[in-house]
Amino acid sequence: MVEADYYELLGVERTADGGTIKSAYRRLAMQYHPDKNGGCTDAEAKFKAINEAYDCLKDDQKRAAYDRYGKAAFQNGGPGNGAGGAGFGDFADIFEGIFGEFMGGGRQRQRSSAMRGADLRFDLNLSLEEAFAGNTRTIEIDVATACEPCNGSGAAPGATANTCGTCGGHGKVRVQQGMFLMERTCPNCHGAGRVISDPCKECHGAGRVDKHKSLDVRIPAGVDDGTRIRLSGEGEAGARGGPPGDLYIFVHLEPHDIFERDGTNLYVKVPVPMTLAALGGTIEVPSIDREAVELKIPAGTQSGKQFSRRGQGMPPLNSGGRGDLIIEVEVETPTRMSKRQRELLEEFQALEPEAASCPESHGFFAKIRAKWDELTE
Repeated sequence: MVEADYYELLGVERTADGGTIKSAYRRLAMQYHPDKNGGCTDAEAKFKAINEAYDCLKDDQKRAAYDRYGKAAFQNGGPGNGAGGAGFGDFADIFEGIFGEFMGGGRQRQRSSAMRGADLRFDLNLSLEEAFAGNTRTIEIDVATACEPCNGSGAAPGATANTCGTCGGHGKVRVQQGMFLMERTCPNCHGAGRVISDPCKECHGAGRVDKHKSLDVRIPAGVDDGTRIRLSGEGEAGARGGPPGDLYIFVHLEPHDIFERDGTNLYVKVPVPMTLAALGGTIEVPSIDREAVELKIPAGTQSGKQFSRRGQGMPPLNSGGRGDLIIEVEVETPTRMSKRQRELLEEFQALEPEAASCPESHGFFAKIRAKWDELTE
């Protein structure tokens, strides 16, 4: 071990404050760390020496003893004797110095025992009409809320919560396993960092109790499947006085009997009698707002033809206007006919050549016959 004055080892004045000593230690620890010096024995000895120096000077009581008695303060049961050598905190300071810039700053030594409550999820099924108009729905949830008798503290009236003697309020204890030092949840306070001598009888020290709640949720017009609505502060109460979490409402749209939705557009298939499609006419089509939409069907309309009605679809979420209503015609062939109807159709078939009355089907079958003729030649 390098025998030198602790202040000289760290390269600081005897009047240096704690921040200056810490900065000097970080710089030297990174410089002489064995991993950076390929197992050099001199560097390893220097590293141990600066750790010994920092372990003393970072502690106000040890430093005062060292300033008065020197190293003798820690030998043979001297007044400053304590756990010498480099501890977990020293190595943590090295890691903090190496990685602190990448991790967003230094590591907080003393953490607060208060913890934010968990966020909750609620799945809400809506009809397409409810999504169109928007409304207010009342939901029922079971949630952990702050205990009223102890106001979330977990302590009985008049009782106090004391800092845990096992972990010193950190909520974690450090255990060495070989060359590694691990942090584990404190077995005494279970991570709270404090111990309640007289727990609240209502919540048994947890500070929270399960409660059934009814909440009114405002559903904005235009919500779509998968829309997420956030209710701030309606999640679980925080532990030990921490802030509550949030409640997230996930919207699921139920299938509709008539309409299909695609964004702000609505699609509807409308069956049309064969005679109406052939002769033309006007029909009424249902809309999502229950107002009939008049649609003119041109003569000769084929099955699958689509017509669009602007402004008859769904409203955009949190915006004005509406999408379109897309109407698809399905020409319906009669399945039952009277004798007279059949006679009229037969007369129609005889009066009008097939090529003129149904050009697409005539052309299709004509292509097939031509192909067959080529194959038989």
